[in-house]
Amino acid sequence: MVFNFISDYLKHRLTSKSRHGTHSPFVYKLTDEVIYDFNAKSDYKSIEAQRKKLLNDDSLITVTDLGAGSHLNKNRTKKVRQIAKNALKSPRLAQLIYRLAKENQPDHILELGTCLGLTTSYLSKACPEADIVTIEGCPETAKAAYKNFQDLELDNVELRVGNFDALLPDFIEQAERLDFVYVDGNHRKDATLNYFNWCLPKVHEGSLLIFDDIYWSEGMKEAWEEIKNHPDVTVTIDLFWIGLVYFKKGQAKEHFKIKF
Repeated sequence: MVFNFISDYLKHRLTSKSRHGTHSPFVYKLTDEVIYDFNAKSDYKSIEAQRKKLLNDDSLITVTDLGAGSHLNKNRTKKVRQIAKNALKSPRLAQLIYRLAKENQPDHILELGTCLGLTTSYLSKACPEADIVTIEGCPETAKAAYKNFQDLELDNVELRVGNFDALLPDFIEQAERLDFVYVDGNHRKDATLNYFNWCLPKVHEGSLLIFDDIYWSEGMKEAWEEIKNHPDVTVTIDLFWIGLVYFKKGQAKEHFKIKF
């Protein structure tokens, strides 16, 4: 599995483009102004300070893993610092998600897979006026995330705890619309396709769906291909670590691989 992942990464590096390799004005602008904006932002500081605390936290929690699990550590009892080291999105990737949210300025954000809540915190800082619902399957991990939200004084995040399959359909049915969805949990083909298909009735031309770990496994690669080929999808951007899905009407259907 690790060999396949490395092989996929090398192939991606060889076949992906920079902003100058795109012929789409929309993708060029997004790549130039958002994806490749590596300037420090003031919002980053407090969240990265919280990350440092987590990386030094020796407290133990019992992990309930409802998804595809971890390639790195199968033990159920883990130190918070182990989770922070192995499961949190890197600053580079979490800050990209911050920029994508800030660019879109969604009113309604859904995150599947809270973990310790740092990416949620980036979403909150990017869109302080948005309503954010984040769902986490593990109760003890959710407790740690909730403490981080309190420490960072976030007031626009609603944390729900439970199985995605049980919570998500009802949430989507009650939602007015889905402006921004970040899927980072249960890395299985069927589950990922279910989440995508459940979201479709509430997406619109301005919606952005982000799928994490699209090269995690053969199943995730297959799920990503099916999502790309769906007739409602017009533009996708494969950044290897995540995949961006757009539904822009009137836009020619195109798929891009961008170096990141």
